[in-house]
Amino acid sequence: MEQSSAVLPRCFPRSPPQAKPAETAQCLALNKDTRLLAGTALSMLVNTAPQPQHGASAVLTLFQLPSQAGTGELKFGELVVEVPPVLEPDGLEKLVLTRGLLTCCKMDILSCQLEGFPHKACLLLDVVFPAVCALTREQNNCHYYCFQACALWLQRLREGLAALWHQTGTRILAQDSELLQEVTHLLWNNAETPVEGVSEFIHSSFRLLLEIYHLECQHFQDQETPLYQQMLQRVISMPWQIKARYVPLCAIVPYMGSQQVLDAYPDLPQHLLSCLSTNHLCPAAAEVYKVLVRQQCSEWRDGQQGTEVALAEQWALCWLPLLSQALRSPLPILQSNAANHLLAWTLRQLPATQAPLAAQFGGEDTTSLRAWVSLLKAQKSMAGALPLGDEALQRLSRCLGTREEGVRLAALSLLCCSPNTNQPLSGTEVRLLQEFLPLNLNCDSSSFRQLLQAAMRKALVRLRDSSLAQLRGKAPRGTGQGEGAGQLAQAVGFVEWLLQLSIASLSPGSNYQRKKTALLLLVAVLETCTDTWSPDRKKGQPPRTMATLLSYARQSGCWDFFSQPNLLVLLSCLQDSTNEIRDLASELLVRYFPATFPEPIALALFQLAQDTLGSPRVQEAEAGAVLMKTILQKSDSGIMKSLSLEAEAALTLPSRGLCFAQHLLHVLQAQYKVACQDLLRAAATAPMHGAIAALRRCLLQVPDVAVSMQAAELVPSWQELLTRLVTTVRDITSFLLGALQSQQGPGADEQAAAPSFAEMGNAIGSLIMLGKGRGQEEEEGDSILLSEEHSLILTCCWVSVKEIGLLLGGLAELLLSPALPAELGPLLLLPTLQMATRVFQEILLRCRHWGAVEGCSMGFTKFCAALLNHPDPELQAIPRAVLEQGSCRFQVTGVRPQLGWVLFLCQGLEALSGPRSSSVTRRAAGFPMLFLCIVSGEAPAQARPLLTRCIQTLLTLATTALPQDWDQTLDLPQVCALHVLQTLVRGAGLGGAVLCHATPMMALALRGLGSPCWAMRNAAIQLFSALTSRLLGQPWSHRDGCPSEGLSLHAFLGQHPKLGAVLLGELRVATAPTSGGPRLHPALHAILTLLAQLQPGADSPSSPSAPFLGPLLGLAESPIYAVRAMAAKALVPAVPPPQRHGLLLQLAQQLPAAPGQTRSHNAVHGHLLQMRALLASATGTGGLSAKALCPVALQLEARGWLLTPAQRCPLVRAAFLQVLTLLPTSFSPGFTQYIHDTISAELGSLLQGGRSGCTEPQVGSATLHQTMAHFMCSEAARLADSERIAAVCSLLQQPNPDIQLAILSWVITGEGGTCKEVESALGLTLLESLRSVLQERRDKEFLRLYLEALLHLYRDPSSWSQEASSKLQGSSASCLEMLLHVVEAECPGPDLLFQALCAASLLLAHRFGDEDGALVERWCAALEECSRSTWSEVLRLAAARSLQMAGAGVVRRSLSCPSLVPVALRLINMAIQLLQDEEREVRHEASGFASLLRQSPGEPLRDGCIFVQDNVGLQSLLQLLLGEFGEHPETFNSLLQHIPILDLRSVVEELEANKAASLYKEDEPNVFAEPAVLAQQLLPVLVQLLEKAPAGSPLHASALHWLEATGPSVLRDLQYCKHCWSQGTAVHWGMKALGCAKLHTALAVLLVRARLMAQVLQVLGEGAMAMPGLGYGTQELEQELQLVQGLLVQHGLAPVPNQDCTRRAGTTHGD
Repeated sequence: MEQSSAVLPRCFPRSPPQAKPAETAQCLALNKDTRLLAGTALSMLVNTAPQPQHGASAVLTLFQLPSQAGTGELKFGELVVEVPPVLEPDGLEKLVLTRGLLTCCKMDILSCQLEGFPHKACLLLDVVFPAVCALTREQNNCHYYCFQACALWLQRLREGLAALWHQTGTRILAQDSELLQEVTHLLWNNAETPVEGVSEFIHSSFRLLLEIYHLECQHFQDQETPLYQQMLQRVISMPWQIKARYVPLCAIVPYMGSQQVLDAYPDLPQHLLSCLSTNHLCPAAAEVYKVLVRQQCSEWRDGQQGTEVALAEQWALCWLPLLSQALRSPLPILQSNAANHLLAWTLRQLPATQAPLAAQFGGEDTTSLRAWVSLLKAQKSMAGALPLGDEALQRLSRCLGTREEGVRLAALSLLCCSPNTNQPLSGTEVRLLQEFLPLNLNCDSSSFRQLLQAAMRKALVRLRDSSLAQLRGKAPRGTGQGEGAGQLAQAVGFVEWLLQLSIASLSPGSNYQRKKTALLLLVAVLETCTDTWSPDRKKGQPPRTMATLLSYARQSGCWDFFSQPNLLVLLSCLQDSTNEIRDLASELLVRYFPATFPEPIALALFQLAQDTLGSPRVQEAEAGAVLMKTILQKSDSGIMKSLSLEAEAALTLPSRGLCFAQHLLHVLQAQYKVACQDLLRAAATAPMHGAIAALRRCLLQVPDVAVSMQAAELVPSWQELLTRLVTTVRDITSFLLGALQSQQGPGADEQAAAPSFAEMGNAIGSLIMLGKGRGQEEEEGDSILLSEEHSLILTCCWVSVKEIGLLLGGLAELLLSPALPAELGPLLLLPTLQMATRVFQEILLRCRHWGAVEGCSMGFTKFCAALLNHPDPELQAIPRAVLEQGSCRFQVTGVRPQLGWVLFLCQGLEALSGPRSSSVTRRAAGFPMLFLCIVSGEAPAQARPLLTRCIQTLLTLATTALPQDWDQTLDLPQVCALHVLQTLVRGAGLGGAVLCHATPMMALALRGLGSPCWAMRNAAIQLFSALTSRLLGQPWSHRDGCPSEGLSLHAFLGQHPKLGAVLLGELRVATAPTSGGPRLHPALHAILTLLAQLQPGADSPSSPSAPFLGPLLGLAESPIYAVRAMAAKALVPAVPPPQRHGLLLQLAQQLPAAPGQTRSHNAVHGHLLQMRALLASATGTGGLSAKALCPVALQLEARGWLLTPAQRCPLVRAAFLQVLTLLPTSFSPGFTQYIHDTISAELGSLLQGGRSGCTEPQVGSATLHQTMAHFMCSEAARLADSERIAAVCSLLQQPNPDIQLAILSWVITGEGGTCKEVESALGLTLLESLRSVLQERRDKEFLRLYLEALLHLYRDPSSWSQEASSKLQGSSASCLEMLLHVVEAECPGPDLLFQALCAASLLLAHRFGDEDGALVERWCAALEECSRSTWSEVLRLAAARSLQMAGAGVVRRSLSCPSLVPVALRLINMAIQLLQDEEREVRHEASGFASLLRQSPGEPLRDGCIFVQDNVGLQSLLQLLLGEFGEHPETFNSLLQHIPILDLRSVVEELEANKAASLYKEDEPNVFAEPAVLAQQLLPVLVQLLEKAPAGSPLHASALHWLEATGPSVLRDLQYCKHCWSQGTAVHWGMKALGCAKLHTALAVLLVRARLMAQVLQVLGEGAMAMPGLGYGTQELEQELQLVQGLLVQHGLAPVPNQDCTRRAGTTHGD
């Protein structure tokens, strides 16, 4: 008991001034988890009470402890202890006690009657519950534990119901009881709390509450259950976007029954569909669906004892439309969520639903295919194997080749997945995978690559486990011996094939996408099919019998994963320009390959790393750092001795890490010396950032180095090295920052702020002149662009500074970890840490480059966290030492070490207000980051006193009045404080901790918006924006693309009541009547913007949002248009859906009934805007029916004069018409006709030259006329009335630009897409007027919109009719001529050129005769011009889309018209080029052209064909050339154009020269294109063309001409390759050649040309061999080619030729 009593005083925080130092330190060390455990221990102590009453009395005494602090003794049962002083309570003490009691206190203690209390009070109901309520209302950072206590309270209440009934004799939660109201109020108010984990407690609390209510109704035999109905009605009244409504809905269903819920809530299925398309709502919606279906199945089974088929039929009546619509949705998110969350679960619950679902997905469109694959996958996950017939296999193949990534991935997942990992892949699955993978390696979607890897990992696990089972003799049942052996060979062969495919795809000549996919596949292969143990992984380790399978595979000549060619390929990846490729390749080498590199490779690699560390290009220097780290990890002491390390480093060979670090530090120091002499030369030849990055990677990312640091015998050496390192980077930092400030030495005075951009420019100019003075002098121009010399110095400075910050932060995080053995002593000594602190201070306060600041801030955050969380108080005192420097303006005494950070930063604020800050550009970008880094370093489990003190200090400074004589050119400390606060709010590391201070910060921001200082207003609006984002979170994705936040105004005000009071106060001030006319309120618009981002809440009498309604309605009269518009948007969340109808009616009644009753046009306009906002939100959620809106419509009908010219304000008329547009079905037929007649008269008079009674144009008249035109279009589409459609077409033909533009924009936005009649009529009208519009060409923007609308209306080829052709009769050729003239001769800009080219293609596609050959030639030439890779994306897209629109028709026509064959070949050539484009949309359009040509030549072009994936389209185009155009002589030459001619000798000579790299290299016009890969794909097609052509054909003549032109150069290049790589002359640059993309591409193309040359010689025979300059026969050339390729393979410059085992993978075995 004595030991237990000693714990009690420590359960509550003590006041440092009154406690002993040791006790204070001990209390400060207690974190949240420790105190929670103390509360649990205390509750267990209560359980030892001999009588429940004694325990209850002791608990009651504990609850009174905080109010009795320091009053003497406390009697706790038999214990008597001194009452500890509890000052500065943080609220956690009550939570600790309450949670501890609810966790483990005995029920008889919680439920026993308390002595001295009236009404039979007990602990659980009368003491603990009020404490729980108080906890949930407090604004602290312990929401998770508070609501855990709430759920625990309900759980304990359910456990103790019997005892409480016995004690009270009545219901605990009676219908009208105060307790029930408090519990429900607590749950509803916090149901939308965004804190992670709280929603689960709220969910369980709702379930417990209803369960308790149900048990009480049963116990007291009460048949009335109004609580269920009240809950359901509240759920229905809430908008569907609020996630919290679905939690109680799930809890209600078991008690009310499914049918009653669905009857009361008919919109539920549609709302669930909407939720499935919104990620954060999807789990809640899926749970509702599952609860309802489970309940329905239970009810159906109890009611009729039906069969499974009958249950499936019942299910289909209710849910089949929903699931079918979701699975067939074009929205990937909706389809995926429905498949993952609903489909598989439904099939498990009701297997018979498979038949009705399959019947829904029989179509050939992509949405049906996607749904069909999802259904098959769900079936396979339950049944295991899923045999497919020929038709199903054909359909699956189409899915694997379609353009939509989601469909392809679903089909791939179907092939790879299986419920049993030892189920072998069938022969069909292997064949389909081998067809699929090569075509999908260069996909540019990161998510596609990740999902591809995941699917293939499943397939590889199946192959591995099934093979192991076969080797153990445990094959699946029904597998014969021969079949099992075939499956084993197939598995081994497929893995080998996949390995070779991955390795071949890692050539430097491949694009990033292919290499990343190949590396991911290689990771999957090595993870699955090797026996490498990964200690850091809990799952996914290799089976213990893996060696058996490896032995079998290697006996077959396969699975040589770690061969020399594979090693060389991965080494080439280490030189890649992207860190993703480099890091992944390095990880593979370190984890899986043998422990050490071969010595020659290690030596060459080390030399390459040394060279690349000195490159000025950041990517190359980073590659050098990765190389250094990899060499360190893959070397032993023998290799270390062979490396040319610095002499001092060679003395420490027993520790490879220390040896390497000393060498790199020596390199860094040498580079620093060069920089001190000539910074320009150093930046060009030896920048320091590469060596610093290498040190960072070697010290922080190599586990062996961390182990070495813990070796006792090496600690002094490491201490000495780290001290030298920190000293060196300190000198480098001072030098670089001083150089940018024109300081010529480290001894110069440091400035308090960063230099201006002008000063940096002058300083760099001086450095350049100094550097050039040592060499040649160059003339400087007046170019506004930075010279390369400027960029070199800036890159060297900023990247080096960034790397220094990352290095120092990482070292502190690694070496100050509490997990390190204390007996070793610190590796970073106190002076070293103080030096590092000054380095960070200098960087953040003197740096202007945000990238450098961001990188340094990451390091400084780690540094601060390591210091502040270290147990050594001496390390925590480092900030105080900084403060005591002479630069401090005030003394820091009597503060805890941590607070020194804050005061130091406040001193910085004061410093910035001094005379040095005479320019607003002098504020360092890193100054606010100082605050963020320090407070982010606090342990999240503690109360964050630093953050609180920091924010309070900044708030005090920011609220200080501006001086009387403030100057706009000064950086005011108040402005700096606002910027720092904004940085703290945006800081991701602080999470929701800053929300506790949201109210004063919001008040400060709103006050700052009214400041007379521009800088103050600017900082305030940024702070307001940051607070809004933090309070509301990021907008959730929605199916319509608009934001759909889940937080309602009701919940927002419940979570931040004080903030709500601030906002409401500002609103009331803004709407209060003032004398002297209206006044401006700068904060008003910001408040309205915040409110407008919230959602409507539930209807309740005590809703906290009710007070907002009056001020928002009052803002309708604001004289400022923007305020009226934003107030209307902000009104929507303040009105619960059930109140919308009444408010709409009220607003309608306030509109003037006659012209003489208008008091204020602003008020009328504001009321109309509010009605429009309310109606638009109600329409979007299906909240109000047409019948319910009839009373509102009647009021509007009575005020129809607002639409007439009697209302003189056009904006009011437009707003009234917009309101009418939202109520189309609620008006009487007479009023509908009245609207039409009024608008027709207005527009008719306008077209006749009248002005509707106005003598001059009015503001807003154009808006009114456009609104009227939109209304006419919408009504014509809604009613599909021929008279109204004709009226719209007539308006379009009139010359009024406002009306024409309005109708065209209405068409383009697709608002009339549901009415084919309107689209057809408008399309015919546009075609009829096309010639006159092209002839007039009055306005480029109008012409662009006109053509865009025309293309939109005829986007579907089936929409073109015979009538459309007749409209163009006689004018089609001239229109086409004029459009081509626009493309060819004019310079209309890319957007108009896009529309003109596509419009010309549209006309050409539907007008194509023999007489149009010249136009087709011009059109084709225009496409070729626009398809060049150097042109803009818009024009390349226009070319690709034009190909799809008209190109397929031209190619089809050429099959029967030989004169068009050259044009067809040019079009196919263009498509092949565009299928290599770097823009995905361009490739997709080109694949559409290929898809149309995949249909049989005899078939007409179908507009409903499935568009194929880009590479499938390329293959189909090549097959088309081979099948239909193989005999044409131009086919061979057109394909040869795609095989580039590269000068191999110049590439090799450039490598041999080893010139210093410039900072920038010329960008490739198309980084996606892969000439080498395309050449290898074209080779078999060219060979087949040769073989198919008859002897003496023109194609053979073309081949002979090609051989004559290129044959000698190919032979010379082969001889040159043999010379370079056979004599060892390439050794000194061979490792660099591994990563040279140009060299790899040149060699791959050379091998393709040589193979083609050999084939030409074989086909053409002796005549070709006798050609001058050749001198080779086919056999000799084959031998030469084989020799060269063998040499290149040895040096890692060519892939290994296919082996027998690779081909065996294609052998299929029975399914």
